[in-house]
Amino acid sequence: MTFETMTGWRPAAGATVLTLGDRSTALLDRVRIYACGITPYDVTHLGHATTFVWVDTLRRVLRVLGVEPVVCRNVTDVDDVLDAAAHRAGIRYDHYAAFHELRFTDDMSALGVSIPDYEPRAHRYVDTVIRLAAALAESGAAYVRDGGVYFRGRSVVARSQLDEGTALRLAREYGGRPDDPAKEDPFDVAVWQPAEPEHPAWDSPWGPGRPGWHAECVAMSATTFGPCVDIHAGGADLRFPHHAYHAAMAEAFTGVTPYARAWFRVGTVTVDGEKMAKSADNLVLVRDLLQTYPAAVVRLAIIDRPWAQPWEYAPGVLDVAAARLEDLHQAAGRRVGHTDEAGVAQLRQLLADDLDVPAALDTAIEQGGTAARVLTAALGLA
Repeated sequence: MTFETMTGWRPAAGATVLTLGDRSTALLDRVRIYACGITPYDVTHLGHATTFVWVDTLRRVLRVLGVEPVVCRNVTDVDDVLDAAAHRAGIRYDHYAAFHELRFTDDMSALGVSIPDYEPRAHRYVDTVIRLAAALAESGAAYVRDGGVYFRGRSVVARSQLDEGTALRLAREYGGRPDDPAKEDPFDVAVWQPAEPEHPAWDSPWGPGRPGWHAECVAMSATTFGPCVDIHAGGADLRFPHHAYHAAMAEAFTGVTPYARAWFRVGTVTVDGEKMAKSADNLVLVRDLLQTYPAAVVRLAIIDRPWAQPWEYAPGVLDVAAARLEDLHQAAGRRVGHTDEAGVAQLRQLLADDLDVPAALDTAIEQGGTAARVLTAALGLA
């Protein structure tokens, strides 16, 4: 049952306004969302799931608000980390990526995450990246050196408002190779990377090589949505360098600014104060959680908090979520004798105001009836 059939609600005249963080964005009938997807080289953990459950929640809420989301979630299946993992396993990079993408898809389905409208894979956009690299070089936004094409990135650091030391540390951490001698500046990044052993390579006008990470996303988002998007979503840890270079490269290519009208950067998950990551050996796997808790409990543990803030995982958060979900379901079963249109309108306002799920849950549990049923459906908690 849809929100409209449950409540009789129809879109009001004028634009819908969604606030994310400190930015309010007016929306009409269609919202283009580009979500940074996975690099399919490992199992799906709670840190991954947090980003994609929040994107799914955003998608569902937008429908409640009367606009139709169109989601593009990419798969970065051409990537140096993936290549290294496949080499260690003795498997071709594309076969290795396909296996892990399938496992990720199964995990997302188990969590009730909707299939995206578009799911481009980087290996199919190599020719697009080559054309992008040629255009950026022709305009002067990039230059050709030693078989590679490098995007001029000094201004990206200034836009990011990071100090140079922090930016260098993050560039190294995320494979930006600031010490590459072919670069004119340590903050330049490869649009086209020259061929190297143990990496796949494709022919190009500059010699064999492979696409750069940021350029892949520019190619996929521009092909899907054109020069800009309404909302760009991803983990908060991708703010720099990935989001920053993606936006700068897209704007340099198209001349359209800003590339994204709003950003939806989801807070990271920590364990004992340290970011959940394979390198930290602190992964909490989605499949393990779902053996003990229903998907709705895991979803609620993720979204019953401010979306942009990092949060600390401990097993107790799932027990809290289970109790909270039970309260919501009991409230949904209460007969209140009316449809409570004012209560439903209040839920919509809370969700439109920075996706305030905790406040919306409090309201729905207190009011019960239609309000609780609407929120249960809207958040995928049935």
